[in-house]
Amino acid sequence: MKKLTAALGLAALLAFAPDAEAGKSPSLTYLVNLNERADDQFRVSLEVKGLKPENNVYQFAATAPGTYQTMDIGRFVTDFKAFDKKGRAIEVKQISTNQWELSRPEKVRTITYRIAETWDTKVKGNQVYWMCGTSLEQDHALINGQGVFGYLKGLQAQPMRIKLQYPQEWLVGTALKADKDGYYTATSYDQAVDSPILAGKLTKAETTYNGTTIDIYTYSKTGKIKSEDLMQNMTSMLGAANKFVVDFPVDRYTFLYHFEDMGWGAWEHSYSSEYVLKEQDLTPAYAKYVTDMASHEFFHIITPLNIHSEVIEQFNFVEPTPSQHLWLYEGTTEWASDMMQLRGGMLDLPAYFQDLSEKLSYDDNMDKNYSILKLAMTSYTPEGNRQYGNIYNRGAVTAALLDIRLLELSNGKRGLREVINELSKEYGPAKAFPEKDFFDIFTARTYPEIGDFFNRYIKNAEPLPLSEYYAKLGIAYTPAVNTGLKVKSLGYNFGAPDGKLRVASVNPEVAAAGLKDFDEVLALNGTALTLQNAGQLLSKLNDLNAGDTYKLTINRDGQQQELNLKVFEKEKIQKHLFKLNEQATPQQVALRNSWMHNM
Repeated sequence: MKKLTAALGLAALLAFAPDAEAGKSPSLTYLVNLNERADDQFRVSLEVKGLKPENNVYQFAATAPGTYQTMDIGRFVTDFKAFDKKGRAIEVKQISTNQWELSRPEKVRTITYRIAETWDTKVKGNQVYWMCGTSLEQDHALINGQGVFGYLKGLQAQPMRIKLQYPQEWLVGTALKADKDGYYTATSYDQAVDSPILAGKLTKAETTYNGTTIDIYTYSKTGKIKSEDLMQNMTSMLGAANKFVVDFPVDRYTFLYHFEDMGWGAWEHSYSSEYVLKEQDLTPAYAKYVTDMASHEFFHIITPLNIHSEVIEQFNFVEPTPSQHLWLYEGTTEWASDMMQLRGGMLDLPAYFQDLSEKLSYDDNMDKNYSILKLAMTSYTPEGNRQYGNIYNRGAVTAALLDIRLLELSNGKRGLREVINELSKEYGPAKAFPEKDFFDIFTARTYPEIGDFFNRYIKNAEPLPLSEYYAKLGIAYTPAVNTGLKVKSLGYNFGAPDGKLRVASVNPEVAAAGLKDFDEVLALNGTALTLQNAGQLLSKLNDLNAGDTYKLTINRDGQQQELNLKVFEKEKIQKHLFKLNEQATPQQVALRNSWMHNM
Protein backbone atom coordinates (compact mmCIF):
# COMPACT_ATOMS: atom_id res chain seq x y z
CA MET A 1 0.00 0.00 0.00
CA LYS A 2 1.48 3.26 -1.14
CA LYS A 3 1.08 5.95 1.51
CA LEU A 4 1.58 9.62 1.85
CA THR A 5 3.86 10.74 4.66
CA ALA A 6 2.78 8.63 7.61
CA ALA A 7 3.69 11.09 10.34
CA LEU A 8 4.61 14.75 10.38
CA GLY A 9 6.80 16.47 12.91
CA LEU A 10 5.63 19.61 14.63
CA ALA A 11 7.59 21.80 12.24
CA ALA A 12 5.87 20.22 9.27
CA LEU A 13 2.49 20.63 10.91
CA LEU A 14 3.17 24.31 11.38
CA ALA A 15 3.79 24.63 7.68
CA PHE A 16 0.10 24.00 7.08
CA ALA A 17 -0.89 27.11 9.04
CA PRO A 18 -2.05 30.05 6.93
CA ASP A 19 0.11 33.13 7.43
CA ALA A 20 -2.68 35.32 8.73
CA GLU A 21 -1.90 38.84 9.80
CA ALA A 22 -2.48 39.94 13.36
CA GLY A 23 -5.85 41.55 13.91
CA LYS A 24 -7.66 39.48 11.29
CA SER A 25 -10.29 36.89 12.14
CA PRO A 26 -8.68 33.71 13.47
CA SER A 27 -7.79 31.15 10.82
CA LEU A 28 -8.53 27.49 11.48
CA THR A 29 -6.93 24.66 9.53
CA TYR A 30 -7.42 21.06 10.62
CA LEU A 31 -5.14 18.23 9.53
CA VAL A 32 -6.33 14.63 9.96
CA ASN A 33 -3.82 11.82 9.46
CA LEU A 34 -5.56 8.73 8.07
CA ASN A 35 -2.32 6.94 7.23
CA GLU A 36 -1.71 5.68 10.77
CA ARG A 37 -4.64 3.39 11.45
CA ALA A 38 -3.32 0.47 13.50
CA ASP A 39 -4.44 1.76 16.92
CA ASP A 40 -7.95 2.99 15.97
CA GLN A 41 -7.06 6.60 16.74
CA PHE A 42 -7.38 9.67 14.56
CA ARG A 43 -4.40 12.01 14.82
CA VAL A 44 -5.62 15.57 14.55
CA SER A 45 -3.84 18.91 14.50
CA LEU A 46 -5.37 22.36 14.34
CA GLU A 47 -3.30 25.28 13.07
CA VAL A 48 -4.54 28.64 14.33
CA LYS A 49 -3.53 32.24 14.33
CA GLY A 50 -5.19 35.29 15.81
CA LEU A 51 -6.80 33.78 18.89
CA LYS A 52 -7.96 36.14 21.60
CA PRO A 53 -8.11 35.65 25.37
CA GLU A 54 -11.81 34.78 25.13
CA ASN A 55 -11.01 31.85 22.79
CA ASN A 56 -9.54 29.97 25.73
CA VAL A 57 -11.57 26.75 25.70
CA TYR A 58 -11.43 23.96 23.14
CA GLN A 59 -14.84 22.29 23.04
CA PHE A 60 -15.72 18.77 21.94
CA ALA A 61 -19.35 17.98 21.21
CA ALA A 62 -21.68 16.79 23.94
CA THR A 63 -24.22 15.92 21.24
CA ALA A 64 -24.97 16.60 17.58
CA PRO A 65 -27.99 17.68 15.52
CA GLY A 66 -30.47 14.97 14.65
CA THR A 67 -29.05 12.37 17.08
CA TYR A 68 -31.05 13.21 20.22
CA GLN A 69 -28.48 11.48 22.37
CA THR A 70 -25.70 12.52 24.73
CA MET A 71 -22.36 11.64 23.11
CA ASP A 72 -19.67 13.32 25.23
CA ILE A 73 -17.00 13.03 22.55
CA GLY A 74 -14.35 14.26 24.98
CA ARG A 75 -14.33 10.74 26.44
CA PHE A 76 -12.46 9.55 23.36
CA VAL A 77 -9.71 12.21 23.47
CA THR A 78 -6.13 11.65 24.66
CA ASP A 79 -2.80 13.46 24.44
CA PHE A 80 -4.33 16.92 24.05
CA LYS A 81 -1.54 19.53 23.65
CA ALA A 82 -1.02 23.12 22.54
CA PHE A 83 2.12 24.84 21.19
CA ASP A 84 3.28 28.35 20.33
CA LYS A 85 4.83 29.38 16.99
CA LYS A 86 8.26 28.06 18.07
CA GLY A 87 6.87 24.68 19.03
CA ARG A 88 7.04 25.30 22.78
CA ALA A 89 4.31 23.68 24.87
CA ILE A 90 1.58 25.90 26.29
CA GLU A 91 -0.18 24.70 29.40
CA VAL A 92 -3.61 23.14 28.90
CA LYS A 93 -6.03 21.73 31.46
CA GLN A 94 -9.07 19.54 31.03
CA ILE A 95 -11.86 21.30 32.90
CA SER A 96 -14.79 19.01 32.01
CA THR A 97 -15.52 15.89 30.00
CA ASN A 98 -15.61 17.83 26.75
CA GLN A 99 -13.51 20.95 27.45
CA TRP A 100 -9.80 21.78 27.53
CA GLU A 101 -8.68 25.20 28.76
CA LEU A 102 -5.77 26.99 27.07
CA SER A 103 -3.68 29.04 29.52
CA ARG A 104 -2.50 31.56 26.87
CA PRO A 105 -4.73 31.28 23.80
CA GLU A 106 -3.25 34.35 22.08
CA LYS A 107 0.10 32.51 21.90
CA VAL A 108 -1.30 29.25 20.55
CA ARG A 109 -0.45 28.30 16.97
CA THR A 110 -0.98 24.51 17.04
CA ILE A 111 -3.31 22.18 18.92
CA THR A 112 -2.83 18.43 18.62
CA TYR A 113 -4.71 15.46 20.03
CA ARG A 114 -5.62 11.88 19.40
CA ILE A 115 -9.23 10.79 19.33
CA ALA A 116 -10.32 7.16 19.35
CA GLU A 117 -12.86 5.88 16.90
CA THR A 118 -16.24 5.34 18.55
CA TRP A 119 -17.07 1.99 16.95
CA ASP A 120 -14.32 -0.06 18.59
CA THR A 121 -13.90 1.92 21.82
CA LYS A 122 -15.72 0.62 24.88
CA VAL A 123 -17.44 3.22 27.02
CA LYS A 124 -19.68 3.12 30.07
CA GLY A 125 -23.10 4.18 28.87
CA ASN A 126 -24.17 6.55 26.09
CA GLN A 127 -22.72 4.42 23.30
CA VAL A 128 -22.54 6.68 20.26
CA TYR A 129 -24.89 5.43 17.58
CA TRP A 130 -22.82 3.70 14.91
CA MET A 131 -24.18 5.78 12.03
CA CYS A 132 -23.30 8.91 14.02
CA GLY A 133 -19.85 7.72 15.07
CA THR A 134 -16.39 7.15 13.63
CA SER A 135 -14.43 4.18 12.31
CA LEU A 136 -10.80 3.82 11.28
CA GLU A 137 -9.82 0.58 9.57
CA GLN A 138 -7.15 -0.60 7.15
CA ASP A 139 -9.26 -0.12 4.05
CA HIS A 140 -11.54 2.78 4.99
CA ALA A 141 -12.38 5.54 7.45
CA LEU A 142 -15.70 7.04 8.49
CA ILE A 143 -15.70 10.55 9.94
CA ASN A 144 -18.75 12.18 11.43
CA GLY A 145 -17.46 15.67 12.16
CA GLN A 146 -18.39 15.93 15.83
CA GLY A 147 -16.49 12.67 16.44
CA VAL A 148 -13.16 14.06 15.23
CA PHE A 149 -13.24 17.86 15.35
CA GLY A 150 -13.79 20.32 18.15
CA TYR A 151 -13.98 24.10 18.10
CA LEU A 152 -12.64 27.01 20.11
CA LYS A 153 -14.92 29.01 22.36
CA GLY A 154 -16.48 31.85 20.41
CA LEU A 155 -15.47 30.40 17.03
CA GLN A 156 -18.25 27.91 16.35
CA ALA A 157 -19.37 30.05 13.40
CA GLN A 158 -15.83 30.62 12.07
CA PRO A 159 -14.92 29.14 8.65
CA MET A 160 -12.53 26.22 8.76
CA ARG A 161 -10.38 24.19 6.36
CA ILE A 162 -9.77 20.45 6.57
CA LYS A 163 -6.82 18.59 5.08
CA LEU A 164 -6.98 14.79 4.96
CA GLN A 165 -3.88 12.63 4.59
CA TYR A 166 -4.72 9.19 3.24
CA PRO A 167 -3.38 6.43 0.97
CA GLN A 168 -3.09 7.43 -2.65
CA GLU A 169 -5.49 4.74 -3.85
CA TRP A 170 -8.32 5.84 -1.54
CA LEU A 171 -11.40 7.73 -2.70
CA VAL A 172 -13.11 10.39 -0.56
CA GLY A 173 -16.85 10.98 -0.46
CA THR A 174 -18.34 14.05 1.24
CA ALA A 175 -20.67 16.96 0.57
CA LEU A 176 -17.87 19.37 1.51
CA LYS A 177 -16.19 21.09 -1.41
CA ALA A 178 -12.43 21.12 -1.83
CA ASP A 179 -10.48 24.25 -2.79
CA LYS A 180 -7.72 24.34 -5.42
CA ASP A 181 -5.16 23.17 -2.84
CA GLY A 182 -7.17 20.11 -1.80
CA TYR A 183 -8.47 21.51 1.48
CA TYR A 184 -12.10 20.82 2.26
CA THR A 185 -13.85 24.01 3.34
CA ALA A 186 -16.67 24.50 5.82
CA THR A 187 -18.38 27.79 6.59
CA SER A 188 -18.57 26.86 10.28
CA TYR A 189 -18.14 24.04 12.76
CA ASP A 190 -21.84 23.33 12.29
CA GLN A 191 -21.31 22.66 8.58
CA ALA A 192 -18.34 20.40 9.31
CA VAL A 193 -20.55 18.32 11.63
CA ASP A 194 -23.28 18.42 9.00
CA SER A 195 -20.96 16.91 6.37
CA PRO A 196 -19.77 13.35 7.09
CA ILE A 197 -16.74 11.97 5.26
CA LEU A 198 -16.32 8.42 3.98
CA ALA A 199 -12.86 7.57 2.67
CA GLY A 200 -11.25 4.36 1.50
CA LYS A 201 -11.67 1.71 -1.14
CA LEU A 202 -15.00 2.98 -2.40
CA THR A 203 -17.08 2.80 -5.53
CA LYS A 204 -18.75 5.92 -6.91
CA ALA A 205 -21.77 6.65 -9.10
CA GLU A 206 -23.01 10.05 -10.22
CA THR A 207 -26.04 11.34 -12.04
CA THR A 208 -27.76 14.65 -12.60
CA TYR A 209 -31.45 15.05 -11.91
CA ASN A 210 -33.15 18.27 -13.00
CA GLY A 211 -29.98 20.25 -12.36
CA THR A 212 -29.07 18.55 -9.07
CA THR A 213 -25.96 16.37 -9.02
CA ILE A 214 -26.51 13.12 -7.09
CA ASP A 215 -23.38 11.29 -5.89
CA ILE A 216 -23.24 7.87 -4.26
CA TYR A 217 -20.08 6.63 -2.52
CA THR A 218 -20.09 3.06 -1.21
CA TYR A 219 -17.82 1.02 1.02
CA SER A 220 -18.73 -2.67 0.82
CA LYS A 221 -16.55 -4.95 2.92
CA THR A 222 -16.36 -7.75 0.35
CA GLY A 223 -17.41 -5.72 -2.66
CA LYS A 224 -20.92 -7.18 -2.92
CA ILE A 225 -22.68 -3.84 -3.29
CA LYS A 226 -21.66 -1.20 -5.83
CA SER A 227 -22.69 2.44 -6.08
CA GLU A 228 -23.97 1.99 -9.62
CA ASP A 229 -26.41 -0.73 -8.48
CA LEU A 230 -27.71 1.51 -5.70
CA MET A 231 -28.15 4.38 -8.14
CA GLN A 232 -30.20 2.24 -10.52
CA ASN A 233 -32.53 1.23 -7.70
CA MET A 234 -32.88 4.83 -6.55
CA THR A 235 -34.03 6.37 -9.83
CA SER A 236 -37.78 6.07 -9.23
CA MET A 237 -37.46 7.40 -5.68
CA LEU A 238 -35.54 10.45 -6.87
CA GLY A 239 -38.21 11.13 -9.48
CA ALA A 240 -41.00 10.88 -6.93
CA ALA A 241 -39.08 13.05 -4.47
CA ASN A 242 -38.48 15.72 -7.10
CA LYS A 243 -42.19 15.97 -7.86
CA PHE A 244 -43.11 15.88 -4.19
CA VAL A 245 -40.90 18.84 -3.24
CA VAL A 246 -41.34 20.70 -6.56
CA ASP A 247 -37.66 20.55 -7.59
CA PHE A 248 -34.78 19.84 -5.25
CA PRO A 249 -33.66 22.88 -3.24
CA VAL A 250 -29.98 21.81 -3.41
CA ASP A 251 -27.53 21.78 -6.32
CA ARG A 252 -25.70 18.67 -5.07
CA TYR A 253 -26.54 15.79 -2.76
CA THR A 254 -24.28 12.95 -1.59
CA PHE A 255 -25.25 9.49 -0.35
CA LEU A 256 -22.57 7.72 1.73
CA TYR A 257 -23.05 3.96 2.21
CA HIS A 258 -21.10 1.70 4.56
CA PHE A 259 -21.90 -2.02 4.22
CA GLU A 260 -20.24 -4.37 6.68
CA ASP A 261 -21.22 -6.86 9.36
CA MET A 262 -24.18 -5.15 11.06
CA GLY A 263 -26.95 -2.76 10.17
CA TRP A 264 -27.47 0.28 12.38
CA GLY A 265 -29.43 2.79 10.34
CA ALA A 266 -28.81 6.20 8.86
CA TRP A 267 -28.15 9.81 9.80
CA GLU A 268 -29.51 12.71 7.79
CA HIS A 269 -27.66 15.88 6.88
CA SER A 270 -28.47 18.98 4.86
CA TYR A 271 -26.60 18.02 1.69
CA SER A 272 -25.85 14.36 2.36
CA SER A 273 -26.90 11.29 4.30
CA GLU A 274 -24.84 8.44 5.68
CA TYR A 275 -25.89 4.80 6.09
CA VAL A 276 -24.39 1.96 8.13
CA LEU A 277 -26.02 -1.21 6.85
CA LYS A 278 -25.41 -4.95 6.80
CA GLU A 279 -23.59 -6.24 3.75
CA GLN A 280 -25.65 -8.86 1.96
CA ASP A 281 -26.79 -9.68 -1.54
CA LEU A 282 -28.62 -6.75 -3.10
CA THR A 283 -31.81 -8.67 -3.72
CA PRO A 284 -34.92 -6.77 -4.88
CA ALA A 285 -36.24 -6.87 -1.30
CA TYR A 286 -33.01 -5.53 0.19
CA ALA A 287 -32.70 -2.92 -2.53
CA LYS A 288 -36.20 -1.72 -1.67
CA TYR A 289 -35.29 -1.58 2.03
CA VAL A 290 -32.22 0.54 1.26
CA THR A 291 -34.19 2.85 -1.03
CA ASP A 292 -37.02 3.25 1.49
CA MET A 293 -34.49 4.38 4.07
CA ALA A 294 -32.88 6.75 1.56
CA SER A 295 -36.25 8.34 0.78
CA HIS A 296 -36.65 9.30 4.45
CA GLU A 297 -33.17 10.73 4.82
CA PHE A 298 -33.32 12.53 1.48
CA PHE A 299 -36.49 14.42 2.47
CA HIS A 300 -34.47 16.14 5.19
CA ILE A 301 -33.39 18.56 2.43
CA ILE A 302 -36.75 20.15 3.26
CA THR A 303 -36.79 19.82 7.01
CA PRO A 304 -34.68 20.69 8.87
CA LEU A 305 -32.49 22.19 6.07
CA ASN A 306 -35.14 24.62 4.82
CA ILE A 307 -37.56 24.61 7.77
CA HIS A 308 -35.98 24.78 11.23
CA SER A 309 -36.02 26.81 14.42
CA GLU A 310 -33.20 28.74 16.01
CA VAL A 311 -32.54 25.72 18.26
CA ILE A 312 -31.34 23.85 15.17
CA GLU A 313 -29.74 26.82 13.41
CA GLN A 314 -27.64 27.84 16.42
CA PHE A 315 -26.97 24.36 17.69
CA ASN A 316 -25.79 23.96 21.26
CA PHE A 317 -22.91 21.46 21.19
CA VAL A 318 -22.11 22.16 24.85
CA GLU A 319 -25.42 21.27 26.45
CA PRO A 320 -28.02 19.05 24.73
CA THR A 321 -31.02 21.27 24.01
CA PRO A 322 -34.19 19.66 22.62
CA SER A 323 -36.61 21.22 20.15
CA GLN A 324 -40.34 20.78 20.57
CA HIS A 325 -40.71 20.38 16.80
CA LEU A 326 -39.36 16.86 16.47
CA TRP A 327 -42.81 16.04 15.04
CA LEU A 328 -41.81 18.18 12.03
CA TYR A 329 -38.18 17.12 11.63
CA GLU A 330 -38.73 13.36 11.94
CA GLY A 331 -42.44 12.52 12.06
CA THR A 332 -43.35 14.61 9.01
CA THR A 333 -40.23 13.42 7.18
CA GLU A 334 -41.17 9.76 7.72
CA TRP A 335 -44.71 10.50 6.52
CA ALA A 336 -43.33 12.25 3.42
CA SER A 337 -41.00 9.36 2.57
CA ASP A 338 -44.03 7.04 2.45
CA MET A 339 -46.39 9.42 0.67
CA MET A 340 -43.92 10.38 -2.05
CA GLN A 341 -43.59 6.67 -2.85
CA LEU A 342 -47.36 6.09 -2.80
CA ARG A 343 -48.08 9.09 -4.99
CA GLY A 344 -45.09 8.31 -7.20
CA GLY A 345 -46.33 4.78 -7.92
CA MET A 346 -43.54 3.02 -6.02
CA LEU A 347 -45.99 1.72 -3.38
CA ASP A 348 -49.47 0.40 -4.02
CA LEU A 349 -52.27 1.02 -1.56
CA PRO A 350 -52.10 -2.41 0.19
CA ALA A 351 -48.35 -1.94 0.78
CA TYR A 352 -48.99 1.54 2.18
CA PHE A 353 -51.70 0.16 4.47
CA GLN A 354 -49.28 -2.53 5.68
CA ASP A 355 -46.67 0.09 6.51
CA LEU A 356 -49.30 2.10 8.38
CA SER A 357 -50.35 -1.00 10.30
CA GLU A 358 -46.75 -1.72 11.32
CA LYS A 359 -46.30 1.82 12.59
CA LEU A 360 -49.44 1.56 14.70
CA SER A 361 -48.36 -1.84 16.05
CA TYR A 362 -45.09 -0.24 17.17
CA ASP A 363 -47.11 2.49 18.89
CA ASP A 364 -49.11 -0.17 20.73
CA ASN A 365 -45.95 -1.10 22.62
CA MET A 366 -45.18 2.46 23.70
CA ASP A 367 -46.55 4.60 26.52
CA LYS A 368 -49.91 5.87 25.26
CA ASN A 369 -49.79 8.82 27.66
CA TYR A 370 -46.49 10.05 26.23
CA SER A 371 -47.29 12.92 23.86
CA ILE A 372 -45.14 13.65 20.82
CA LEU A 373 -44.22 16.99 22.37
CA LYS A 374 -43.11 15.29 25.59
CA LEU A 375 -41.12 12.78 23.54
CA ALA A 376 -39.31 15.68 21.87
CA MET A 377 -38.55 17.56 25.06
CA THR A 378 -37.27 14.45 26.89
CA SER A 379 -35.40 12.99 23.91
CA TYR A 380 -32.01 13.41 25.60
CA THR A 381 -33.09 11.67 28.80
CA PRO A 382 -33.20 7.92 29.53
CA GLU A 383 -36.99 8.18 29.90
CA GLY A 384 -37.45 9.88 26.55
CA ASN A 385 -34.90 7.63 24.91
CA ARG A 386 -37.12 4.64 25.59
CA GLN A 387 -39.95 6.30 23.66
CA TYR A 388 -37.85 7.87 20.94
CA GLY A 389 -38.44 5.29 18.19
CA ASN A 390 -42.12 6.20 18.25
CA ILE A 391 -41.42 9.52 16.52
CA TYR A 392 -41.03 7.49 13.31
CA ASN A 393 -44.25 5.61 14.03
CA ARG A 394 -46.86 7.52 16.00
CA GLY A 395 -45.16 10.72 14.75
CA ALA A 396 -45.55 9.67 11.11
CA VAL A 397 -49.16 8.52 11.58
CA THR A 398 -49.98 11.84 13.25
CA ALA A 399 -48.53 13.67 10.25
CA ALA A 400 -50.66 11.47 7.98
CA LEU A 401 -53.77 12.52 9.90
CA LEU A 402 -52.72 16.17 9.73
CA ASP A 403 -52.43 15.81 5.95
CA ILE A 404 -55.97 14.37 5.74
CA ARG A 405 -57.38 17.18 7.88
CA LEU A 406 -55.69 19.85 5.75
CA LEU A 407 -56.96 18.27 2.54
CA GLU A 408 -60.47 18.08 3.95
CA LEU A 409 -60.48 21.74 5.00
CA SER A 410 -59.13 22.85 1.60
CA ASN A 411 -61.41 20.62 -0.49
CA GLY A 412 -58.46 18.50 -1.57
CA LYS A 413 -56.29 21.34 -2.81
CA ARG A 414 -53.76 21.99 -0.02
CA GLY A 415 -52.48 19.18 2.15
CA LEU A 416 -49.41 18.86 4.34
CA ARG A 417 -47.15 18.57 1.27
CA GLU A 418 -48.28 21.94 -0.06
CA VAL A 419 -47.95 23.70 3.31
CA ILE A 420 -44.47 22.25 3.87
CA ASN A 421 -43.34 23.38 0.41
CA GLU A 422 -44.68 26.89 1.10
CA LEU A 423 -42.82 27.04 4.42
CA SER A 424 -39.64 25.80 2.75
CA LYS A 425 -39.73 28.71 0.32
CA GLU A 426 -40.58 31.24 3.01
CA TYR A 427 -37.79 30.26 5.39
CA GLY A 428 -34.99 28.39 3.62
CA PRO A 429 -31.54 27.43 4.95
CA ALA A 430 -30.63 30.88 6.26
CA LYS A 431 -33.86 31.86 8.04
CA ALA A 432 -35.06 30.11 11.19
CA PHE A 433 -38.60 30.12 12.47
CA PRO A 434 -39.16 31.05 16.15
CA GLU A 435 -39.17 27.89 18.25
CA LYS A 436 -41.94 29.03 20.59
CA ASP A 437 -44.28 30.40 17.92
CA PHE A 438 -44.25 27.81 15.15
CA PHE A 439 -47.47 26.04 16.11
CA ASP A 440 -49.23 29.43 15.92
CA ILE A 441 -47.47 30.30 12.65
CA PHE A 442 -48.53 27.02 11.06
CA THR A 443 -52.11 27.46 12.29
CA ALA A 444 -52.31 31.07 11.06
CA ARG A 445 -51.34 30.11 7.53
CA THR A 446 -53.81 27.19 7.43
CA TYR A 447 -57.00 26.93 9.51
CA PRO A 448 -58.03 27.50 13.16
CA GLU A 449 -58.97 23.81 13.37
CA ILE A 450 -55.30 22.90 12.93
CA GLY A 451 -54.49 24.60 16.23
CA ASP A 452 -56.95 22.23 17.88
CA PHE A 453 -55.27 19.29 16.10
CA PHE A 454 -51.86 20.33 17.46
CA ASN A 455 -53.25 20.71 20.99
CA ARG A 456 -54.91 17.31 21.01
CA TYR A 457 -52.51 15.04 19.13
CA ILE A 458 -49.05 16.60 19.39
CA LYS A 459 -49.01 18.69 22.56
CA ASN A 460 -51.22 16.15 24.29
CA ALA A 461 -51.67 12.42 23.81
CA GLU A 462 -55.33 11.95 22.94
CA PRO A 463 -56.09 8.72 21.06
CA LEU A 464 -55.54 9.23 17.36
CA PRO A 465 -58.85 9.58 15.40
CA LEU A 466 -57.97 6.87 12.90
CA SER A 467 -61.50 5.66 12.05
CA GLU A 468 -62.89 9.17 11.78
CA TYR A 469 -60.12 10.56 9.59
CA TYR A 470 -59.65 7.64 7.21
CA ALA A 471 -63.42 7.46 6.76
CA LYS A 472 -63.14 10.92 5.17
CA LEU A 473 -61.18 9.14 2.40
CA GLY A 474 -63.60 6.24 2.07
CA ILE A 475 -61.15 3.94 3.87
CA ALA A 476 -62.40 1.65 6.65
CA TYR A 477 -60.18 1.13 9.69
CA THR A 478 -60.55 -1.84 12.04
CA PRO A 479 -58.44 -1.77 15.24
CA ALA A 480 -58.32 -5.56 15.76
CA VAL A 481 -59.75 -8.87 14.52
CA ASN A 482 -59.58 -12.15 16.43
CA THR A 483 -58.46 -15.01 14.15
CA GLY A 484 -58.91 -17.98 16.50
CA LEU A 485 -55.42 -19.17 15.53
CA LYS A 486 -52.76 -19.95 18.12
CA VAL A 487 -49.19 -18.67 17.70
CA LYS A 488 -46.11 -18.89 19.90
CA SER A 489 -44.85 -15.76 21.62
CA LEU A 490 -41.98 -14.61 23.82
CA GLY A 491 -44.15 -11.97 25.46
CA TYR A 492 -41.74 -9.09 24.98
CA ASN A 493 -39.64 -7.32 22.34
CA PHE A 494 -35.93 -6.60 21.96
CA GLY A 495 -34.43 -3.19 21.21
CA ALA A 496 -31.29 -1.10 21.67
CA PRO A 497 -32.52 2.41 22.49
CA ASP A 498 -29.31 3.44 24.25
CA GLY A 499 -26.80 1.25 22.46
CA LYS A 500 -27.44 -1.69 24.80
CA LEU A 501 -29.64 -4.71 24.10
CA ARG A 502 -32.80 -4.32 26.16
CA VAL A 503 -36.33 -5.70 26.43
CA ALA A 504 -39.53 -3.73 26.03
CA SER A 505 -43.28 -4.29 26.13
CA VAL A 506 -43.04 -7.12 28.66
CA ASN A 507 -46.46 -8.74 29.10
CA PRO A 508 -47.82 -9.67 32.56
CA GLU A 509 -47.07 -13.41 32.24
CA VAL A 510 -43.39 -12.80 31.49
CA ALA A 511 -43.22 -10.03 34.11
CA ALA A 512 -44.39 -12.56 36.69
CA ALA A 513 -41.30 -14.60 35.84
CA GLY A 514 -39.11 -11.62 36.77
CA LEU A 515 -38.48 -9.75 33.50
CA LYS A 516 -39.07 -5.99 33.43
CA ASP A 517 -39.14 -3.34 30.73
CA PHE A 518 -35.70 -1.89 29.99
CA ASP A 519 -33.76 -4.79 31.50
CA GLU A 520 -30.40 -5.12 29.75
CA VAL A 521 -29.94 -8.56 28.19
CA LEU A 522 -26.44 -9.98 28.72
CA ALA A 523 -26.70 -13.63 27.67
CA LEU A 524 -29.01 -16.26 26.18
CA ASN A 525 -28.62 -19.76 27.65
CA GLY A 526 -25.20 -18.78 28.98
CA THR A 527 -23.87 -17.39 25.69
CA ALA A 528 -22.90 -13.72 25.89
CA LEU A 529 -24.99 -11.40 23.73
CA THR A 530 -23.67 -8.29 22.00
CA LEU A 531 -25.25 -5.97 19.49
CA GLN A 532 -23.01 -7.61 16.92
CA ASN A 533 -24.15 -11.20 17.50
CA ALA A 534 -27.68 -10.58 18.80
CA GLY A 535 -29.42 -11.09 15.49
CA GLN A 536 -27.86 -14.50 14.95
CA LEU A 537 -28.23 -15.78 18.53
CA LEU A 538 -31.72 -14.47 19.22
CA SER A 539 -33.01 -16.02 15.99
CA LYS A 540 -32.60 -19.38 17.75
CA LEU A 541 -35.60 -18.47 19.89
CA ASN A 542 -37.72 -18.84 16.76
CA ASP A 543 -36.89 -22.55 16.74
CA LEU A 544 -38.47 -23.12 20.15
CA ASN A 545 -42.01 -24.42 20.56
CA ALA A 546 -44.68 -23.34 22.99
CA GLY A 547 -43.75 -24.59 26.46
CA ASP A 548 -40.00 -24.77 25.75
CA THR A 549 -37.79 -23.00 28.30
CA TYR A 550 -34.68 -20.86 27.98
CA LYS A 551 -32.51 -18.66 30.18
CA LEU A 552 -31.84 -14.95 29.93
CA THR A 553 -29.10 -13.26 31.93
CA ILE A 554 -30.08 -9.67 32.53
CA ASN A 555 -28.65 -6.59 34.22
CA ARG A 556 -30.97 -4.38 36.24
CA ASP A 557 -29.59 -1.42 38.13
CA GLY A 558 -26.12 -2.97 38.18
CA GLN A 559 -27.29 -6.34 39.46
CA GLN A 560 -27.09 -9.43 37.26
CA GLN A 561 -29.88 -11.99 37.38
CA GLU A 562 -30.56 -15.25 35.56
CA LEU A 563 -34.20 -15.75 34.62
CA ASN A 564 -35.88 -18.98 33.53
CA LEU A 565 -38.45 -18.12 30.88
CA LYS A 566 -40.66 -20.09 28.55
CA VAL A 567 -42.33 -19.70 25.20
CA PHE A 568 -46.11 -19.60 25.44
CA GLU A 569 -49.08 -19.57 23.12
CA LYS A 570 -51.43 -16.73 22.42
CA GLU A 571 -54.26 -16.08 20.02
CA LYS A 572 -53.21 -14.40 16.81
CA ILE A 573 -54.91 -11.06 16.52
CA GLN A 574 -54.75 -9.07 13.31
CA LYS A 575 -54.40 -5.45 14.26
CA HIS A 576 -54.83 -2.13 12.50
CA LEU A 577 -56.52 -3.21 9.29
CA PHE A 578 -57.28 -0.75 6.50
CA LYS A 579 -59.36 -1.38 3.38
CA LEU A 580 -61.26 0.62 0.82
CA ASN A 581 -64.92 1.17 1.61
CA GLU A 582 -66.88 -0.01 -1.41
CA GLN A 583 -69.79 2.15 -0.31
CA ALA A 584 -67.74 5.36 -0.22
CA THR A 585 -69.57 8.50 -1.29
CA PRO A 586 -68.44 10.54 -4.31
CA GLN A 587 -67.15 13.20 -1.92
CA GLN A 588 -65.03 10.63 -0.06
CA VAL A 589 -63.68 9.20 -3.32
CA ALA A 590 -62.81 12.68 -4.57
CA LEU A 591 -60.88 13.46 -1.39
CA ARG A 592 -59.14 10.08 -1.57
CA ASN A 593 -58.04 10.82 -5.14
CA SER A 594 -56.52 14.12 -4.01
CA TRP A 595 -54.83 12.34 -1.10
CA MET A 596 -53.32 9.70 -3.38
CA HIS A 597 -52.23 11.92 -6.26
CA ASN A 598 -51.33 15.41 -4.96
CA MET A 599 -47.85 15.96 -6.41
